[in-house]
Amino acid sequence: MAAPAELRRRLLLAESDVLLEDVEMLRLNDQSEASPRLREAIRAMQIRLGRRNPPLPPATLDAAHDLVFAVQQRLMAANPRNPRPTRHLGRPTGQPVITLIREDRKWKVLALPPPTASGQDDDWIELVELTVERAWDRWCYAQQHAVRAARVRTKPQLALAVAQAAWNNYWLLLQDAERIKERLSVGRGRLAGGTFAAPRI
Repeated sequence: MAAPAELRRRLLLAESDVLLEDVEMLRLNDQSEASPRLREAIRAMQIRLGRRNPPLPPATLDAAHDLVFAVQQRLMAANPRNPRPTRHLGRPTGQPVITLIREDRKWKVLALPPPTASGQDDDWIELVELTVERAWDRWCYAQQHAVRAARVRTKPQLALAVAQAAWNNYWLLLQDAERIKERLSVGRGRLAGGTFAAPRI
C-alpha cells in the first residue's frame, strides 16, 4: 500500500490533469483569459501543495497552462523512487521544452527521466514507464479535445495539431523507452522481460 504522502502526490497529479483539461476547454471556446473558477482552483491547488500565501493566479490561459504543467513536473519529480528531476538533454534541470504548434499555440512536451541515483535499473524502468504513461494520458486528453472541437466546429485544425504534437511526444518516448529496456537487457545478458505497451483503446 502506498504511503499517505505518495497517495497525496497522486491525487494532486490527477487534480492537475483536470485543470489542464479545463484550460483546453476554454481554449476550444476561443477564450484567452482564465475564468474565475479556474483561477480559484489553481490557487486552491497551490495551497494544498503547501504554499501558504500563493501569488495571484494567472490571468491568461497560457500562463495557467504553464503554471499547472510546472506543478505536474514537480509532482512527477517528487516520486519517492526518483531523487533527481526529469530534464531534457542539453538543457538545465527543470527547464521545459516547448513545441510550437502555431504562432498563437504552444505545447510543452515530456522527457524521460535519467537513471536514478540508486543505480537500480528496475527503479529507473518504473519511472520511464510512468513518464510514458503520462504522455499517453496527455495525448488522450488532446485527442478528446480534437474530437470535441470537430463536433462543435471550434478551431478543429488547431486542436488536431495539438493532438498530433501530443501523439508525437508519446510515440518518441515509447520508442526511447523500448531502446532503454533493450539496452539494459542486453547489458544483463538476458532477454527483455516484456515491453512498454500503450493502454488498449
